[in-house]
Amino acid sequence: MRMAEGGVLSEEYRTFLQQPSGNMDDSGFFSIQVISNALGVWGLELILFNSREYQRLMIEPVNEKAFICNYKEHWFTVRKLGQQWFNLNSLLTGPELISDTYLALFLAQLQQEGYSIFVIRGNLPECEADQILRIMRVEQQHRPKLIGEDEAQTSAVQQGLETRHGMEEGVIDEDEEELRKALALSRQDIEVEDEEADLRRAIQLSMQGASGSKSTAGGVPQSTPSESLTAEELRRRRQAYFDRHEA
Repeated sequence: MRMAEGGVLSEEYRTFLQQPSGNMDDSGFFSIQVISNALGVWGLELILFNSREYQRLMIEPVNEKAFICNYKEHWFTVRKLGQQWFNLNSLLTGPELISDTYLALFLAQLQQEGYSIFVIRGNLPECEADQILRIMRVEQQHRPKLIGEDEAQTSAVQQGLETRHGMEEGVIDEDEEELRKALALSRQDIEVEDEEADLRRAIQLSMQGASGSKSTAGGVPQSTPSESLTAEELRRRRQAYFDRHEA
């Protein structure tokens, strides 16, 4: 708009439109000189917050009107609207209310994090927000969060739940496997006990048969359970029984 003051058809204005942006300094970063020149349009001045020039003024931060903060390529403003201070950081989901007592601590914290802080001196242009907040104060129940913070927390919780679910499934699988093994061993023990009981009864019956104790009825010999086993099968079971007990 300043370049167009001489006419949009002027040679200077057309040359200006063809030139690349001059908002960068030689290092490629957005230049504080550009901001300083822009603020000069409204008669505003920038002073480095921790400079000797400003420190000699001995002005409390709460008595200023605005600060511009810069770290590498990130710029944001801390401004007084009405009687309250607000952190107007574009990385937040909305303006952050800053109390007067916290302001100095907040600026000191930014300096420790490597931010350059500039004080804006002069009368700022009128704005609707400033006019409204002069007659009413606002309260902030919940401080704004960093943009994307909720999504990151939700993602982390989801990953945690999935990991926990996977671990629980692994524990359940291990428990089921242990239960199957225990049942299998139990069945084996029962089968061994049943087999040993049958073998003991067979041995007892065979010993009774060897002593000639066969029951008769009406002079007709009656078969005993031992006769249902062949001699070879009885010998094999007896040998297996003794082998197990010797082991």
